[in-house]
Amino acid sequence: MIPFTALVGQTEMKLALVLNAISPRIGGVLIMGHRGTGKSTAVRSLAELLPPLPVVGGCPYGCDPAAPDCPHCSRQPESDQPLETTLRSVPVVDLPLGADLDRVVGALDIEAALVRGEQVFAPGLLARAHRGFLYIDEVNLLEDHLVDVLLDVAVSGINVVEREGISLRHPARFVLVGSGNPEEGELRPQLLDRFGLYVRVETLRDPGRRVEVVRRLQRHEEDPEAFRAEHAAATECLRARILAARRYLRQVEFPEEMLWRAAALCDVLELDGHRGELALARSATALAALVGRKVVAAADVVAVAPLCLCHRLRRDPLTDETDGGEAVQAALDEVMPGVAATDATPLLETV
Repeated sequence: MIPFTALVGQTEMKLALVLNAISPRIGGVLIMGHRGTGKSTAVRSLAELLPPLPVVGGCPYGCDPAAPDCPHCSRQPESDQPLETTLRSVPVVDLPLGADLDRVVGALDIEAALVRGEQVFAPGLLARAHRGFLYIDEVNLLEDHLVDVLLDVAVSGINVVEREGISLRHPARFVLVGSGNPEEGELRPQLLDRFGLYVRVETLRDPGRRVEVVRRLQRHEEDPEAFRAEHAAATECLRARILAARRYLRQVEFPEEMLWRAAALCDVLELDGHRGELALARSATALAALVGRKVVAAADVVAVAPLCLCHRLRRDPLTDETDGGEAVQAALDEVMPGVAATDATPLLETV
């Protein structure tokens, strides 16, 4: 896998993914744009960059040994001995378009029922994605009832199964990442609003950067180990920054002044509901933690505002684009004039 820091361009996409890795409460990211722009590669390379997760041995849900909270771990006999712990890589689970509800949420294990006469729950994709990423390519083509289930679980962190005589709850906390091509259809506005961040990606138009993409791909194909070693320092730097940001996230202050500015920004844009302010607060806090600030600055809010708000704008489907970048920028100029956005690019890629 190509290292995350070796991906050329697409800084907004990489920033949105990193912020969700720091603070999953942001609510995931929807990436819309041209094919072949590194959407799935970015998700997988970020997961590979993150350190392995300690999990309870034999737990099908990959529970954290420090706080096991699944049906499997609850059945373990009480003992003074700590639970057996193993390590696993951060999961990236693909949800195919043809998946049915049983495969997604889990269902009765037919083999156990027929062979042993036991009623056993077979965990689905949501269980496999716990503490990792659930990736849906062409999410705009996914059936609406599946999208509704996914978004509800992504918000609550709990998958509730009540079917076929099964009554069960299990943890399903993951970063939901959707991608697609808007030419094949947009998501419904109420579903767009449920994603924390939105990124519009396009093919790189600078010839120099396009050449660099090909060069890096060729070097990686010829000698993957040497290519990874070339980017090892940048990868380790970003990994350390993400881990430090996770540790200090709760200590980062979001000042009252910034809260008023975030509210004013959403009011100027006439956004419905209050998910915009929440996404702004959580994303700006994660960005401040990433760059090493203990207090969120106006520059952090300006940097994340397009990611948090563009997809929440009211729009005329016949005339408007989904990414209302110009409208958000005009609102920023009104509420926070002259403030330059925090630039996290040096952390995200090796130029």
